[in-house]
Amino acid sequence: MQLDRLPAELYSAIISHLPADSFQQDVLALTRAIPRSPVPIHHLLERIRLKHAQQIVQLYTRLRNATDERNLVKDFGVVTWTVDADVLVNLLGILPRISSLLLFVGPYFTPEHLEDIFHKPREDLRFLSLRFRPYVEKATYFQFLKGAYFDTTLIALSRWPSYKLPTLSIVQDPPEPLISSAKHFAQPLVFFRLEPISVLLCSEYISSLTHLRLRIPSRQVSRFISSIPASVPALRLLDLSTCNILSSDMEGMLIRFHGLQHLILDGCSVARDQSQATEWNNIGKICATATVRRAKAREKELKTWLQHNAATATTPVSMPQPAARRIRPGRRGLATATISLREEPTASEPDIIHVPAGIVIPKVRVIPSPPTLLSLCTSASFITDVQHQTIREEFERGWDEGLAQLAAVKSRLYGSWKNGVRMMRITANASGGGYDGLEAIEGENAFHSEEDDNASLSPPVLCLAGSGTSGKHVEGCGHNIAWNVWNDTI
Repeated sequence: MQLDRLPAELYSAIISHLPADSFQQDVLALTRAIPRSPVPIHHLLERIRLKHAQQIVQLYTRLRNATDERNLVKDFGVVTWTVDADVLVNLLGILPRISSLLLFVGPYFTPEHLEDIFHKPREDLRFLSLRFRPYVEKATYFQFLKGAYFDTTLIALSRWPSYKLPTLSIVQDPPEPLISSAKHFAQPLVFFRLEPISVLLCSEYISSLTHLRLRIPSRQVSRFISSIPASVPALRLLDLSTCNILSSDMEGMLIRFHGLQHLILDGCSVARDQSQATEWNNIGKICATATVRRAKAREKELKTWLQHNAATATTPVSMPQPAARRIRPGRRGLATATISLREEPTASEPDIIHVPAGIVIPKVRVIPSPPTLLSLCTSASFITDVQHQTIREEFERGWDEGLAQLAAVKSRLYGSWKNGVRMMRITANASGGGYDGLEAIEGENAFHSEEDDNASLSPPVLCLAGSGTSGKHVEGCGHNIAWNVWNDTI
């Protein structure tokens, strides 16, 4: 069969398998190679990657009056640092059906530009990637000195309604090693305050987020992520590379996100001494026992809620307070002190809930769930292959020790359940308090299920190759998963 007789649908199926980076060039080359064939021309606008500043102007000129062609653009990306940001704002303003958006935010961008871009919500958006670099060729503090911070970008996104956005990437490129070492150039700030991260993660817009990449070099972002109850409950992949993350922070995130499967911490100080095998034994144990700590924390919250309910339900109506003494008019005595030499009162301790006598608080225990982590990725430099093998063995040994602790906890809870203590388990991240996100245990399967068998709970894949494709990555590591999610290898 001749190529010009093939149906257009077959060409569309072939085109759908082309890589995104060279999609336009490949489709254009196909139309020129077989000009008589019915290759659908509209595919040229479906995936757009602009690599030069002039292309933005040309595309805007083309689509400004082409209403029908605007709706064809689905996957849009700007992969150059030097652009006319005003023209880009106007271009994005006439593209209403974008489902994937990739932006390189360079020195020609101001916070106001991104505010204009994200002022109007985009219902079809399923992939959003923002990559910041405050300088390109010459190291400069210009953005820092003029106070141009992009905190408002996160606030603008948090105001969007509850759309389905499964993938979000916010990356600040670290300074080039040659520039920072030769000129003593410190990392410039893109986000001045980190509280907007918490605001964004609590928003309804990203409640369905499953993949999150947040790279802000040397900044302590963990407490703005793991301390927020019920944020991004569906999170499965988390990348916090280059951030200031310690092993305690890693534990907090494993406790917080009950369904997390892949954790990437390249360039982070997870182990204080990477060459010490005992450090990795402890990390393996943390990965296995995080669910135990999560169950204890949830149990404590439930107990406080039950005590508060019992106290407020039985507290009598408070008696009216006597009226304050009325100050009589007239001149006060001259000896009245206007200052006090007494020490300032110290901050009061947290209120203690007093439960009236005779009120019995039901005893409820929470069973820890099996660990869900499938891979842990980080970077360990200057370590030989033999040391890599030793580290992995210690990590797996720590994992097995953690599973033994988990089994012991469940065994004790099983004995309590046989004695009549009510048992529950966590089913979801919930912020409603009380029994929200918990379900009652009715049978023995919760204590002795097949998922709890140590043989079936294999240790997570530990990859120490770091970012990029040059290292020796372990098969099935989170790096490989992430590359397919983000469509890059940074």
